[in-house]
Amino acid sequence: MTLNITSIKTSSSGAWQGDNPLNYAFPLLIVQITLVLSVSRFLAFLLKPLRQPKVIAEILGGILLGPSALGRNKNFMHLIFPPWSTPILESVASIGLLFFLFLVGLELDLRCIRRHGKRAVSIAVAGIFLPFLLGAGISFLLQKLLIHSSANYLQHLMFMGVSLSITAFPVLARILAELKLLTTQVGETAMAAAAFNDVAAWILLALAVALAGGGHKTPLASLWVMLSGLAFVGLMGVVVRPMMNRVARKCSGEEENHVREETYICVTLGGVMVAGLVTDVIGIHSIFGGFVFGVMIPKGSEFAGRLSKRIEDFVSCLLLPLYFASSGLKTDVGAMKSAGAWGLLVAVVSTACAGKIVGTFVAGMMCMIPVREALTLGVLMNTKGLVELIVLNIGREKKVLNDEMFTILVLMALITTFITTPMVSAIYKPTSAAASQKSHRHNMSRRLPPLSLSDTQEELRILACIHGPENVHSLINFIESIRATTNSRFKLYVMHLVELTDRSSSILMVQRHRKNGFPFINRFRRGPMHNQIASAFQVYGQVGQVTVHHLTAISILPTMHEDVCHIAEAKRVAMIILPFHKRWIDQGEEGIENIGEGWREVNQRVLQTAPCSVAILVHRGFNRWSHQLAETNTTVAAKRVCIISTGGPSDRKVLELGSRMAEHPTNRLTVVRFTEDGGLHNLQIEKELDDVAITEFKTKWGGSVEFIEKDGSNMKEEVLAIGKAKEYELVIVGKGEHRLGSTMMANLDDPQLEHAELGPIGDLLSSVGQGMASSVLIIQNQYQENSNEATHKIMAKDKGAMATDAVTSIESSV
Repeated sequence: MTLNITSIKTSSSGAWQGDNPLNYAFPLLIVQITLVLSVSRFLAFLLKPLRQPKVIAEILGGILLGPSALGRNKNFMHLIFPPWSTPILESVASIGLLFFLFLVGLELDLRCIRRHGKRAVSIAVAGIFLPFLLGAGISFLLQKLLIHSSANYLQHLMFMGVSLSITAFPVLARILAELKLLTTQVGETAMAAAAFNDVAAWILLALAVALAGGGHKTPLASLWVMLSGLAFVGLMGVVVRPMMNRVARKCSGEEENHVREETYICVTLGGVMVAGLVTDVIGIHSIFGGFVFGVMIPKGSEFAGRLSKRIEDFVSCLLLPLYFASSGLKTDVGAMKSAGAWGLLVAVVSTACAGKIVGTFVAGMMCMIPVREALTLGVLMNTKGLVELIVLNIGREKKVLNDEMFTILVLMALITTFITTPMVSAIYKPTSAAASQKSHRHNMSRRLPPLSLSDTQEELRILACIHGPENVHSLINFIESIRATTNSRFKLYVMHLVELTDRSSSILMVQRHRKNGFPFINRFRRGPMHNQIASAFQVYGQVGQVTVHHLTAISILPTMHEDVCHIAEAKRVAMIILPFHKRWIDQGEEGIENIGEGWREVNQRVLQTAPCSVAILVHRGFNRWSHQLAETNTTVAAKRVCIISTGGPSDRKVLELGSRMAEHPTNRLTVVRFTEDGGLHNLQIEKELDDVAITEFKTKWGGSVEFIEKDGSNMKEEVLAIGKAKEYELVIVGKGEHRLGSTMMANLDDPQLEHAELGPIGDLLSSVGQGMASSVLIIQNQYQENSNEATHKIMAKDKGAMATDAVTSIESSV
């Protein structure tokens, strides 16, 4: 029975009243959205190991729900996707599409085209011209074999040319980020060329839509559509752009007026809708208006970032997958039953790949780009995505493409995007080469003595990582405590770690923080958070006489450790300082904020792969030390610091740091050493090395440092007492490598450690619910002494002891 769309009601009276909710618009829409999100997220999870962009999963999810797979069951289609629900689903999806294209316009920074000049433009033009030319040839073949409609050859040529010429800018950005190429020379050139390609593609799409209007349109009407479109773009540039510049300036001040900001955001979102309506009235698709409006927003403004954060999750995660679902419902792979149809698919895919790759490769070679990089650019520029689907859906809607041609071109977009990541990984491997070289240098560095923390004559270089302004004061106070005051050169590299996500704001952030090689910059850009961080360290650098260099690492969390270790090795720092993944913002367990297990995994990976010593700072923000420098800009008050020593390489590194802290006049240092008798041979060697380190430390600082020795048999209770006592602002411990035969370490060795990366003592002092009051610094010594070095140190100790005995004997005889 044919159902009249006008008789459909929004909501039902409920199942108890005998209504089937799936016969009503709103309950059915909820079911459709839930199903689409579940399928696309599940596919994204399956494809994650293959490093595929999320758009692949969303396209596959739409195809899976359509007549190609689940939709082959007619009962399923009539129940979940009945024909009367299609206009409702597509209307909601179109709203998401409109705002997503607005976000694409926000991401598109035309300045990057100017930055790369002729090279990017040449590559983009070649990547458009050759596919368009090949599209003209294959469209003639398809016109004869598949297209049986009123569309003329020119209309079909325009849509084929545009679909083959497009490079999906948002998808490309995320593929580059996944491959860590986003800020390399290849990545920057690809992004600039894709930006130009995007602009050209939208112009061509507008032309194609103007030419492909209904049958009643005359060439004069198409001309009016084009002229009206140009007038719309000109009006946006003359009127809307200056208005948005003023709005961005008013919303970027330090004094934020939230009421005013809400007003501006509401007006902007309304402007997007109006722009879409205007272009739809003109005869160009409404998404063109949203895209142009997004381009008019100043890219470097804080307003663009805030606007993006407000809407992107709702649009990208909830509404946009509906568009892919609606596209999948129109894609019927099962209709391609003949060998000829699959042959045409191979021909279209080959034409698309050949046009993009060859055109870009030739242009790259003419621009003197190395062969491997030019080929990589060609593969990257072959990326398709959402814009491709938009073109195909408009072509199908305008009846320029029939169902079979639509299916072939959707599969072409899916295949070309799917092969991009594996092909780039096979052709261009800067990350692997760098990792191999890094591994070689890392192995060499293990044969060389590490940089000493205690030598005040040598320049000390520290790499300190932070997540945001909340880490600044604790880090400055700690750095001040290890800054020796005489004849000392100190260089501090402050790296702001920023997670790169699928959010549009992340891509905007990367575009503002470009440097060749890795995503680092030397200056913090404008913005309240960056200004706050930069100002704090700028003041400290002047007051504390420390050379401060600012860096930013923008990366996905699974590879963030590569950026940290890369800089640590390049700058040859003596130590990396990492913030703990939990923050104490007030006393008690209620004041603990967990910033995410992903950041904990970053710390674990840095501990495993770092080329130098690593320290994790567990900052409990309510003690007086953390606020001292922020309130007074001085360091007059004494800082009470306790060093817990149990022996081992990491504890000897702790003593090196303690030697530097002891030189500072405001530090009051206490060393608590836990000892035990006996042990196996390996443990005895470690004990003798520990004795050497302690003897040297006492000789140098015995008069100014308090030494306490305790029996290690009751170490757990003693450590808990130190942590709970509010006597110390900071407790420093080594990671406490497990040593065979160590009874006191065995007492602490719990297989159920909450934070195993901190070691048994560090985990105990950092635990929640134990009433700990002190901040904790856990140090891992990455450098392991070999047997020859250990023997040398022990022999030096024995010679020193023999000399001391000889002097004592002579003095006694005299």
